[in-house]
Formats: sequence, C-alpha cells, structure tokens
Amino acid sequence: MPRVRALKKEEVTDPEILRVFQRQEQNYGAILENHAVLARRPSIFRGFRAMWDGLDEDTLLGTRLAAMLNVRVAGKIGCSL
Repeated sequence: MPRVRALKKEEVTDPEILRVFQRQEQNYGAILENHAVLARRPSIFRGFRAMWDGLDEDTLLGTRLAAMLNVRVAGKIGCSL
C-alpha cells in the first residue's frame, strides 16, 4: 500500500488526467494505482505520462506486444492493478 493516498476519479479536476483515467478504465478495467497517486500532483503526472507516451511511440516491439509483455511480467512478479 502506498504511503500517499491515491485519488479517486471523482476527486480529479484536471480534464487531461480524467481522460487518462477513462482510457485506463476502458483498457484495464480500473485506474492504475501509480497514476491515481501521481494525480495528486498534475505537473508530475504530466511528466510521467510524457515519458511513457514517448516510450510507447518509440518501442521496437509494437504497442500490443509491449502491453502483453507488461501484463505477463506483472503477473509473474505479483503486481495487481
């Protein structure tokens, strides 16, 4: 459990963060915990998302395969949404 409480979707006022949360709910069925914690600081959240968006665009594996590998690795090490 993180030391900083994650924000609930209803507590978020930034429309950009809300769009990310909605996409995550569509793709994963839930909002990812690390994003919900980072949403407390919108400027840090945007920097974090910019890094991941850049990595997604520049992947040699392709977005689908990279996502499948992430899910597989997360399952192997016991991570949850």
